[in-house]
Amino acid sequence: MNLLVTHSSHFVEIMRRRFSPALITNKSWEMFHFVGHQIKITEATDCYGAVVWPSALVLCYFLETNSKQYGLVDKNIIEIGAGTGLVSIVASLLGAYVTATDLPEVVGNLQYNILQNTKMKCKHQPQVKELSWGVDLEKNFPWSSCQFDYIMAADVVYYHPFLDELLLTFDHLCKDNTVILWAMRFRLDRENQFVGRFQKLFDLEVLSDFPSLNITLYKGMRKSRKEV
Repeated sequence: MNLLVTHSSHFVEIMRRRFSPALITNKSWEMFHFVGHQIKITEATDCYGAVVWPSALVLCYFLETNSKQYGLVDKNIIEIGAGTGLVSIVASLLGAYVTATDLPEVVGNLQYNILQNTKMKCKHQPQVKELSWGVDLEKNFPWSSCQFDYIMAADVVYYHPFLDELLLTFDHLCKDNTVILWAMRFRLDRENQFVGRFQKLFDLEVLSDFPSLNITLYKGMRKSRKEV
């Protein structure tokens, strides 16, 4: 099924899911509306992972509006670079077993947001784990026992020196039947070239495209071991 979306109406609808607070408080937060829930996300301004980027909204909107084709009920999902947790929260509300991961300095706020928005609301309570890309992958996520139906990632490719480690992490977590849902915002050539490197290991399909945001949502699956 061709799910390619380029219409401006979808862009408008996605942006409507974000509500800024009417009152200024000592904590930065935003409200989002997905899968029939108001989701309050506490943010910070001291690191990339502590704010909600547009790629996360694109991925959340896709999960909500394509739940028949990509049913998440009882599926095992890991999100890498989960940040504030919005994508993991939406996946949890859609019935998945979710493991949300990010750097040690991010997981405190991540855990807070997930707990506040999923407790007593989800079929399966999501987990939060530390994951530094490329570090202790086999120790913390043993290849033989970790079986994820989906890997989700939103805006994990930007100006940082860990693109090799990111690719290694995708490779380690992905089995032959794992589906990767990856929202990518295109910025600089160095980061954009990552897509070509990614395609050496994974088959990529464009699910939706938003030129006004420079965001493309991809579906990825591991190439046959014989092809790599």
